[in-house]
Amino acid sequence: MNKLIASWFGIGYIKGGGTIAAAVTCGLVFLFWKTPAAQNAWIFFALTIIITLLGIYVGNKVEPFWGKDSYRVVIDEVAGMMVTLLFLPLNVYILLIGFVLFRFFDILKPLYIRKMEALPAGTGVMMDDVLAGVYGNIVLQILVLFVKF
Repeated sequence: MNKLIASWFGIGYIKGGGTIAAAVTCGLVFLFWKTPAAQNAWIFFALTIIITLLGIYVGNKVEPFWGKDSYRVVIDEVAGMMVTLLFLPLNVYILLIGFVLFRFFDILKPLYIRKMEALPAGTGVMMDDVLAGVYGNIVLQILVLFVKF
């Protein structure tokens, strides 16, 4: 079960799994936005925290089998993508720009993101993507202030 969750139900086994997991997360977020629960941003925040904590847990569990920060672990991309979209207006432009920004920060790992990987086990796996999501969110928040979406 830990491997299934860490790989986000098998996506981690696919070539380009991180990008695919982030894209699937965008699709799930889009569907979530269509529900009444989406009107309360704190519900999405709570889901993001749960996914992040679950990722740390399963990251700790699969590391002995898959090694440190295995490419198969993509739940970190799910959490990072969710962080990118926290407390933002609900529209497709934000979703697409958020996807690009998150992948940019996640792949290039600037501004101390790479240092997060040094944290132990599941925490290191998750925190670099969470920080990439924070940076993506900050850029989006600034864009929302100055651009009409």
